[in-house]
Amino acid sequence: MDKTLNQLRERVAASAANPSFVHREWFVEWHLKIMERIALELCGRYPEADQNLVLALVWLHDYAKILDKSREHDEEMMGETTALLAELGFPEDFRERFASSLALFEKKMEVDLSQAPIEVQIASSSDAASHLVGPFFSIYWRENPNESTGVLTESNRQKLLKDWERKITLPEVREVFRRRHEHMMEMAGELPENFLGE
Repeated sequence: MDKTLNQLRERVAASAANPSFVHREWFVEWHLKIMERIALELCGRYPEADQNLVLALVWLHDYAKILDKSREHDEEMMGETTALLAELGFPEDFRERFASSLALFEKKMEVDLSQAPIEVQIASSSDAASHLVGPFFSIYWRENPNESTGVLTESNRQKLLKDWERKITLPEVREVFRRRHEHMMEMAGELPENFLGE
């Protein structure tokens, strides 16, 4: 399976380098690779998790966005994602588990992901945590230079809240990333009442 997963990484990275993909300059390095590192650490803490399924979720959770951001939520795009798994030789039962896991992952605003299978929780928590590493939120400002500071700040604040409240389900991720989250919330306009403490 390692060889197949490497082929998957290569294919997603090649697709993400497409000039039509708005995030092409940074997406693999500053999102997917960081998300994978966090996910692998979590797999070490949850040995019952299917690491191969987690890695497929890491590399494919945004694949529809990479292919066509305007259609990223279309059902047809899910078909293209699972078709890639089939093309690379992933077994049918694995593809079925992946499809149901990704569908659940995408329902973060409708369902409580803390009740989801551990693979979905690891992928979701890793995704949200990876946004708190490196220049992820700063790049949004660069990619949207025509938006006002107020719009950009509020958009980042809403994403931070969604990530924290809906996507990070694992307690160790909350514990480790809490200070990063608080710092980013401050950068998004949530200032403390007193900067010096009292």
